[in-house]
This record gives sequence, C-alpha cells and structure tokens, in this order.
Amino acid sequence: MKKLIFPLIALSLVACDQPKEKEETAKKEITLKYPETKKVDTLTNYFGTDVKDPYRWLEDDKSKETEAWVKEENKVTFEYLNQIPYRDTLKQRLSTLWNYEKVGAPYKEGDYTYFSKNDGLQNQYVVYRYKTGEDASTAEVFLDPNKFSEDGTTSLGGMSFSENGKILAYAISEGGSDWRKVMVMNVETKEITEDTLVDVKFSGMSWKGNEGFFYSSYDKPEGSELSAKTDQHKLYYHQLNTPQKEDQLIFGGTEAEKHRYVGGSVTEDNKYLLIRASVSTSGNKLFLKDLNNPNAALKTIIGNTDTDTYVIENKGSKLFLVTNLNAPNRKIVTVDAANPSVENWHDFIEETENVLSPSTGGGYFFAEYMQDAVSTVKQYDYEGNLVRDVKLPGVGSVGGLVLKKKKKNFTTLLPITSLQEVFINMILKKELQNYIENQKLISTQKSLKVNKCFSPLKMVQKYL
Repeated sequence: MKKLIFPLIALSLVACDQPKEKEETAKKEITLKYPETKKVDTLTNYFGTDVKDPYRWLEDDKSKETEAWVKEENKVTFEYLNQIPYRDTLKQRLSTLWNYEKVGAPYKEGDYTYFSKNDGLQNQYVVYRYKTGEDASTAEVFLDPNKFSEDGTTSLGGMSFSENGKILAYAISEGGSDWRKVMVMNVETKEITEDTLVDVKFSGMSWKGNEGFFYSSYDKPEGSELSAKTDQHKLYYHQLNTPQKEDQLIFGGTEAEKHRYVGGSVTEDNKYLLIRASVSTSGNKLFLKDLNNPNAALKTIIGNTDTDTYVIENKGSKLFLVTNLNAPNRKIVTVDAANPSVENWHDFIEETENVLSPSTGGGYFFAEYMQDAVSTVKQYDYEGNLVRDVKLPGVGSVGGLVLKKKKKNFTTLLPITSLQEVFINMILKKELQNYIENQKLISTQKSLKVNKCFSPLKMVQKYL
C-alpha cells in the first residue's frame, strides 16, 4: 500500500517569463492498493548464469490470467487518476489551447492537390483534396481516418500514390497494432480496387511507376502477434491486380540477407531500387538494383551497419547520398551507380558544425541546419552551387521540403509559439510579421550559449 500527497493547485497556464502568481495549495491524501501479483518458479540459464524470472507468466498476453491482472491494474490506475483534484481543469485548459485549426503543407499528385487538416480536437488529421488550379475553398474530404472504425481505434498508417497519381496505396493500423493492412484505391472513384494486403509490418509503400509497389513485412509468427519474435524482415513487390500470395520476394529470404529491418524505395525516375537493411534502429547497409535490367545483380553501396547512409536523389546514374561516414553532422556525397562503393564517393555538400537535415524539391537541394535552436536553410543546384540562403517568414523549425523535381516546393514553418503556417517558398506573398520572435543568446557560467526565444505577449494571447 502506498500513500501519496497531492497539492491542490489553482492551475493557470500563462506565457513564459511572466510573474508567477501565488499558488493556493491544499493537501489531499490518496491511497493506492495494488493487486497481488503471483510469482512462479521460472529459472533460465543464460550463458552459464541462472536467472530467476518469477513474472514470466505475464508475457503470455493471450492468457486469461494476464487479462485479469491487466484489468485490476487499470482499475487502480484510473481510480488514482480520477482523484487528482485539478485533472479536469488541466484537461479543459489544454483542450482550449489545442482547439485551433491546423493545416499541413499541400502536395500535388495527379490532377489533385492534397493537404491534411485538423479542425481542432479531431483524433486524426483528415486528408482533403481539390483540383489543381481551382480555388482551395472547393476542397473535399478525400480520406477521413476518424471514420475508419466506430470506436476510433483504427488509424491511417501511411499513404503512397502511383506515378500518375491515379492509384493510392494506404496502410491502416487497427487498435494500435504494428501489423497493418494495405488498401489499394482508385482516387477518382474512391473505391477499393483489389484485395487488401495483410500482415504488413514496419513498412512504407514505394511505387514502381503505375504497375505495383514494394513493401516489407515478416512471416506471421505463431502464437501472439503482439509479443512473438519477428527478426527477419523481407522486402516484397506487389503487382497490381494479383493476389498477395503471388507477391515476389526481393530481399531478406536467405540467412545471409537476414536483418531485423529492411526497406525498399524506388528513385523518382523508376531507374533504381534502393534497399536499406539494418539489425537495429541505428546504422544500415545499402544496396542498389537497376530496375531497367531484370537480370541485374544487386550492387552493394555500403556493406556494413557502422553508419547511417541513404540515397536522397539521383540524376541519371549519378547518386546523391546522405551519410555520417566520417561526418557526425552528416554530409552529402555523390557516386556513379556503376561503381557505388565508398572509395568512389565525392563530397557534394560538406559537413559543417551544425547537423544537416537535407531534402529535395523543385529541382534543388535544401540543406536545413538547426543553428542556435532555429532552422536555417540553404538552397543548392545539382552541381553543388549555392543558389541562396532561403529567407524564412519567422523563427522556428522548418519541415515539408520533400517534393518531386518538377513541382513547386511547399513548406511548413513551425514557429517557436507552435502556431503553424503554410507558405510557398518560391512565391511568398503573405506577410507574417506578427510571427517573428526576438532572439537572445545568453552566456551561461560554463560558457555554454543558450538561445532564448521570446514571443510578444499580445501575439500569444491572440491564440490563448
């Protein structure tokens, strides 16, 4: 049994750097009585050492005993949470602060321009679209994940359009599971066009033209899909209008190709398939296959998992790779696909003292750096020439710079005040002066510079 003392606080969320009001406090005693958890005699020998594991029985998430134990634990948890005196006040205040329209950067696929929007307190963003060239006010709901299931536990897990934008593959997650289903939709009619792919895990969908797409998954484990071991990821190719059982295994089927995580992506010109393979969440091998030659062998770009390396772009056979090999802050290098091994790499955008987060769009490279807690962006052409320092409409964190070569680049800026605005960085027309914050570098006692950002209180109060 455990006793906790809670201060009863008259909660008030105010802007930082404002004087703190005197807090009214009162003490309330909350007693917690946890359910008894049985212990069993489980002993396992690991490398010559006996290890006791008395709670091993809880690893069986399908057993009635485990289910009953979870219910009792939840009962204690929610009885405790319901007694917190300022919980409802906090919930109401946060709901008020978060209840404003949020819009993502638009992107073009086929004949339509798409964007995501949340009216304020929706559990999931809704995907809208309108005919490119028409007014955005004509936008219609294209995909509403909030309506995937009555209880709202099914979510959108990813979207990928075919090259011509006429077909969409999108993944759904049911009940928060990592195992997902992939639906294939005709975007014009919004009809599901073929059988749903099942048992897809830790995967994106990367199209080869309009013919089909690559995806990754594991063999379905025996027993519980939530707790069973999955350690051999496999890359498949799904041809449209064929059953999933006929999908072609591309990589990961042999012991030599066994990796915990495998992913495949196709270059925008449909020339190359790029395969990343790793045994953990850091470090990857990288392979390349020429899709124009069905008999082409898989080429190794980097054959160990000592670095994080990926292909960000290509121009014909010239590959542009982002890597932290001998560059902890990352750099971009180039290499010819015919001989892509490390010894043939050439620096394209060199490493700097700030971490590089690169992206591409509209036929350019955008090098985003976080400098003194604020984004700065440099624009380069395909020859590595600096085109300009991109002027941003305010202080904040930049995102959404990944688009196709021939498309204009939409960008999102997330200001320090966490209020999102969308703008076109090539045709910036809207003045955003009210979003500009003041910056001040403060020197600490240990000569560490801290960037402190202040937002005008009048501007902040407009959104509170």
